[in-house]
Parts: sequence; C-alpha cells; structure tokens
Amino acid sequence: MSGIATRLKSRKWRWLGAAAGLVLLAWVLRDLDPSRFLAIIAKAEIWPLLLLPVATVLEQLLRAFKWRQMLYPLRPVGTWRLFGAIMAGYLANLAAPVRVSPLVRAWLIARLEALRTSTLLATVALDRLIDGIVFVAFTALALTLIRFPDAGGTIREALRWGALGSLAVFSGSIAALVAFSRGRRRNRASAAPPRLIGWLPRRWRDPVRDFVRHFFEGVVWPAEAWRGAAIVATSIVIKIFAISYFLWAGLAFGVVLTPVDYLFVMVFLGFLVILAGALRIVGGFTVGAVFVLEGLGVEVEKALAMTLIVQAATLSTVAISGAVALWAQGMTLTGALPESGAGATAEGGSDENPARDG
Repeated sequence: MSGIATRLKSRKWRWLGAAAGLVLLAWVLRDLDPSRFLAIIAKAEIWPLLLLPVATVLEQLLRAFKWRQMLYPLRPVGTWRLFGAIMAGYLANLAAPVRVSPLVRAWLIARLEALRTSTLLATVALDRLIDGIVFVAFTALALTLIRFPDAGGTIREALRWGALGSLAVFSGSIAALVAFSRGRRRNRASAAPPRLIGWLPRRWRDPVRDFVRHFFEGVVWPAEAWRGAAIVATSIVIKIFAISYFLWAGLAFGVVLTPVDYLFVMVFLGFLVILAGALRIVGGFTVGAVFVLEGLGVEVEKALAMTLIVQAATLSTVAISGAVALWAQGMTLTGALPESGAGATAEGGSDENPARDG
C-alpha cells in the first residue's frame, strides 16, 4: 500500500508541475503573435544556427578534457573516450525519468577502464562542484554589471542569496570530501560516514561501506600544477561557451545583445532550471528564457524562436553524438542504463555492481 501511495503522490506532483508549467508558459507568451512568430522562423539566417551544434560539441570536448585531468591520478584516459561517455550520459538523460547522466558516464568508463563506478562518481562530483564555484563567480560578475529591469530588486536579491547559498554548499562539500578522504587515507575510523553506516540494516552495511571506501578513492587532485590550473581554466571556458548559445541563436533572428546581457541570461537560467527541477515544473527553461529575453528588450516572438532553436540544437546534437558514442563503444541505449541488481564485469577484471555503486 505504501508503494501505491508513493506512486500516486509522485504522479500528482508531475501533474501539478505540468499544470504550473503551462500556466507560466501562457503568461510569458500572452502577447505572442503566432503569424509573426512563424514569419520570423521562416526568415532565420542559417549560418549562426550551424554554430550551435559546433559550440555544443566543443563545450563537451572541453568537459572531457577537464575530466581527463581530474582522472589522471587514477589512470590516464583518452579525451575522446571520455567525450563519448559524457554524450552517452546526456543521451540517457533524454530516455530516463530521472537524471542518470553522472551514473551512466561513470559506469561506462568503469567498464572500459577496469575502474570502480563509485570511484569515478567521486571525480564527477568534484567536477560538478568546481563548475558550481565558477558559476557563482560568473553570477557575482553578472550582478555587478547587469542593468536588468527589476522592480523592487526581487530578482537580483534572489540571485544574490542563491549565489551565497550555492557558494556555501559547494565549498563546504569540497571541504568535507577532502577531509573525509584524508581521514580514510590515514586509516582513521572517526570520520562520519562509517558512524552513519553502523545505523544501517545489516544487509546494507557491507555494500554501503564498500561504496564509501571506493568513492573516496576518487577524491583526488593532479600533482602537476598545470593540470590543476587547466581544470579551473577549462571550467571558465565551458561557461563562456554556454553564454554563447543565445548569441548564435539571436544572430539568426537579427538580435544582438551586450556581452553582459548574455552572461545574465546564462546565470538566470542556471538558477531557474534548478528551481524548476526541484519544484517539478515542466518547461522551466522555456519560460525562463522567454521571460529574461523579454526583460532585456527582445520581442516575445524572437525570444521564443531563440529559445526553441537553442533547445532543438542542443537536444539533437546530444542525441546524435550520444548515439554515435554508444555505437563506437558497441553498446545500445538500453545497455548504457545499469539495471538494479545487475552485475557488470569491467574489462580488466573489475567485478563491481553498478546498481550498488550508483
């Protein structure tokens, strides 16, 4: 009965999220002229649209290069192999009801490089945390420079508190990971995870203890200073690529904003997508993008066209690149989604259980 109640509750929240998304979309598109929107789409310049998939691929290649530097203390892995795993993870996100990209990319590399999925998940976590701190820095820059119409300063204040909270969470998480990792390397049993493990049911203790042990083996940093600098620098360049998406989409429809405007769009959408995901609001990216572009003086028809083009280009690039990456690894999308309770033997002799490590 509890399982049925949980499913009904989840379904209720999905319907509420969909309804909220439709209401918000109707609100931001209340002044839309459909005939003018179609005319704008028909007159779009093609060459800027061709740059969107290129920017997407280059951004993910940079992400793969950054991940390579983070993995180097564990094992040198080729950038192209890591790129394939990243794109395959994004493709899996499109097919799964929850975000499984970190698990899929870690699981694929674990299979191919005879490593533990839990160890690789730690490197993915550090990757995301570093990206988060860089994003907070971009947020501070945007709030300093932007002149966005905001009666009462509500949006600026929300972004300011969001940035401060994110900085505290990201930096605190990194500090905790490093502290626990050092404690385990010194064979100290006083770290918090082992204490918490003792409260688990007996059948879970060994799998969780094994997961924790291998996870903290992945909390590493390259010894070479240039690799560490490359990780941070690449995170910054990745954000610049993300900022450029609406630049290329805008050029297709004759829209040119200032560099600070594009920066603010990236920052605003970054926080809004997280909030919409937490509240299960469907279409949060579309609503937020149209809203912020209109606030920056873009006509609603062009704002919607830019938003849809960015989404279409990104999703199609992910789908094609992810499918090619899986094909190159001799896998299908179903094979890239670890099933609960299924074992996976990695090349080289690893006998990890991806369902447990995930």
